[in-house]
Amino acid sequence: MVRKLVIVCRDFEVEAELLEKLCPNTCDAIWKALPFDAEVEIWKEEVYFGISVKVEPENPTPKTQMGDVSYWPEGPGFCVFFGRSQPISSVNTFARIKSGVEKFRAARTGDRISVRRA
Repeated sequence: MVRKLVIVCRDFEVEAELLEKLCPNTCDAIWKALPFDAEVEIWKEEVYFGISVKVEPENPTPKTQMGDVSYWPEGPGFCVFFGRSQPISSVNTFARIKSGVEKFRAARTGDRISVRRA
């Protein structure tokens, strides 16, 4: 059974499926630390916020796609990529949003965001 996250921001929510074959350690660490509630920061076409999870780089990549949900080891941070922008440094992409990621275009720095198990 695929584990999923629910990400809520402003007046919308989306689901993200964990990519457990790609980043099993990152998925487990994030799953165990949930839920998160934070203030959004915006960088280009990325929503991110700091988290207290510590995970080593796992299949790190400097490239992302729209809909990728990634862990940024240098932050550490939780990132949602909703456009063409790329991370400032390599990330562990551990989940993917298949529908509704474009809604993050309405997010603004300071908005509340929450992430929980689906």
